[in-house]
Amino acid sequence: MQEHKNVKCHIDLAAAEELSRVKTPWLVGECNWSDDLTCRAVVWLSRKLDKPILKLTDEDYTENGLTELIAGQTAAYSINIKIFNRLQHTITGWPGGKPKADDSTRPERARPAKKRVIIFSPHPDDDVISMGGTFGRLVEQGHDVHVAYQTSGNIAVHDHDALRYVEVLREFGAAKGLLGDENLQLLQKLEKELKGQPTKQLEKPGVRLIKGLIRRGEARAGARFCGLKDDHIHFLDMPFYETGAVRKNSVSEPDIQIIQDLLEKVEPHQVYAAGDLADPHGTHRVCLDAIFEAFNRLKDKKWMPDCWLWLYRGAWHEWGVEEIEMAVPLSPHELDKKRKAIFMHQSQKDRPPFPGADDREFWQRAEQRNRETANSYRSLGLAEYEAMEAFVRWKF
Repeated sequence: MQEHKNVKCHIDLAAAEELSRVKTPWLVGECNWSDDLTCRAVVWLSRKLDKPILKLTDEDYTENGLTELIAGQTAAYSINIKIFNRLQHTITGWPGGKPKADDSTRPERARPAKKRVIIFSPHPDDDVISMGGTFGRLVEQGHDVHVAYQTSGNIAVHDHDALRYVEVLREFGAAKGLLGDENLQLLQKLEKELKGQPTKQLEKPGVRLIKGLIRRGEARAGARFCGLKDDHIHFLDMPFYETGAVRKNSVSEPDIQIIQDLLEKVEPHQVYAAGDLADPHGTHRVCLDAIFEAFNRLKDKKWMPDCWLWLYRGAWHEWGVEEIEMAVPLSPHELDKKRKAIFMHQSQKDRPPFPGADDREFWQRAEQRNRETANSYRSLGLAEYEAMEAFVRWKF
């Protein structure tokens, strides 16, 4: 098709990321060597040769199509040092900024020492899966942390899990005489619906309600385990999600307004949001679109220039090392604590209703991804950590 005289191909960067012209443009032709592209090329070379960055030589560059990059340089070592320092400066144990420290090379500002923070979680477990270690670190370091669960996540609960809760509620109410006949009949009706509902049928409002409440309880447990107080836990229940089916609506005015209201209420210095657009059902994308639009509408507010938006990725994908702007290392103890926070989401354990193409449990995916990020840094010649959570800052 490339040789046809009348072909145009329209693809986004995510779809094009494996094309040589995008992934390794220095192998295709001349490049405009920005700092970002230089970093990508050096990381690529280090991995290809399985050599730490500081051990790369002039010959390594010239023999692998990167002669143009070192042209004009006294030696490859100057590039090596520059990229090594760039990656080194992304690593921080202070995701909210280190008080009374020189922040000129740190990913976050030192001031204010105690920041107001909002962690947006598209589903009720994305916060602990994607940034559970950073979540705990922010709370421990005294920041004013809020977590906002953007959707109810109600379709991602198995019928048998919801049935167990309904049965316990009905039997408890009947045994203690706490429920009247009308309420008992309602619970019996829910039981019947859960036992007899076909798998592909649109879920009824009562079923969605009980499943949403289950996920709320799990989200509270996870956030509390990370040290958060109940009044800092927000359930936004964005309307686009409430279709009762896997396919969701597009973002709408009420969705954006909900995000905007919370931002105006908290006036945060830091916002964390899911930038993982590999979510197989598109919920993360819609949630992120709503946040971007809310930021755009609030851009003239006095507090907005001091509000930084950090993007994490979820259970499906991770940022490349050359993209990462803040890497938060986790100790073995912190990784174990993160796993326990994920375990609070019992309805998502074993095999969740919508696992995507990956058969592993979410905690397994998260741990492997975090360990792989740490190993990537180690293989490039940087310090060795148990695991790392990675973030990229979104610029207006």
